Amino acid sequence: MLVLPAPGGELLNWSPSGPRPPAPPPTPPTSRIAYAAAHVVADALADEPYAVDWETTLAFREHLWSSGLGVAEAMDTAQRGMGLDWATTQELVTRTGAVAAGRRWCAGVGTDQLPPGPATVASIVDAWREQLDLVAGAGAVPVVMASRALAAAATGPDDYHAAYGKLLSEAGGPVLLHWLGEQFDPALAGYWGHDDVRAAARELATLCTEHAATIAGVKVSVLDADVEVGFRRALPDGVACYTGDDFNYPSLIAGDGEGHSEALLGIFDPLAPVAAAALARLDDGDHAGFRALLDPTVPLSREIFRAPTRHYKTGVVFLAHLNGHQDHFRMIAGQESARTITHLATLLRLADEAGVLADPDLAEARMRPLLQVAGVA
Repeated sequence: MLVLPAPGGELLNWSPSGPRPPAPPPTPPTSRIAYAAAHVVADALADEPYAVDWETTLAFREHLWSSGLGVAEAMDTAQRGMGLDWATTQELVTRTGAVAAGRRWCAGVGTDQLPPGPATVASIVDAWREQLDLVAGAGAVPVVMASRALAAAATGPDDYHAAYGKLLSEAGGPVLLHWLGEQFDPALAGYWGHDDVRAAARELATLCTEHAATIAGVKVSVLDADVEVGFRRALPDGVACYTGDDFNYPSLIAGDGEGHSEALLGIFDPLAPVAAAALARLDDGDHAGFRALLDPTVPLSREIFRAPTRHYKTGVVFLAHLNGHQDHFRMIAGQESARTITHLATLLRLADEAGVLADPDLAEARMRPLLQVAGVA
């Protein structure tokens, strides 16, 4: 039994009680495309704060693939823009490509190699192009990520259409786009040239119609299910919507009479076995079984992604540590300090209730020293 701090300041007794995760299915889901955005494992013994433990990082990708999910590489879950620089990103993409062996994966295409300061539309397109060539050459589906540089440089929707239009007209194959809301990255406020999220959705839908031959899908991470559904219905045939909504993913993936969202989710990093088992039930037409497995994970996800949402990576790495995927709770650039001990204690309890702890006894043993360091008896 552990004594856990609660947000109100009181102390609570906790013992593992939740169910074990379902056994992962042997094959990827067929009714939905599902990617887990994977975190990177820091080298805790390195002298510099940005070193990656490559062996453990790649082993975690094997875990995601063996669970039946695709891997979304070098996305914001991997601390793009929060410690993972372009040189390390190149190595990450290349190493993952070398072990992918034909399994499903995609990878982020950003502009984070640009120097600090103002950028032009032309330089932003050049930066995207450089990263797209690397990602495509490694064998991944390119995911064109929202650009902080473009958000700073653009004066209105026309600049977004010019930048994306130039890149997409030259792309050699299908790509995914990634619309990351300002909850995840405040530097992306007003993306697509609009502060109103619905107006931004209409702008992006227009871009997708203009470039439907190149855009295979769009990942939407705005944490608003109604906006995502409206956007999904506005997309042209052949352009899929991938939910990045870590608050409402069960209903968005399940869909309605007019369609559904595929999945590209940071929360699928810690949920991989449960998510894959739920998707397998959806493959069998068992919608109730799908929701029965996935719905109990929503309180956990909402706590991981609560404001300030950009710090969700801390909870993702914390659960990877509790579940035995890495031997320490350290992150690139010391980001493990971004959340409080009460938040981590809440995650432990919610993960247990959701059946996400692979070995509750191991989780308890790994939580105990964290509590001791925080001064909790």
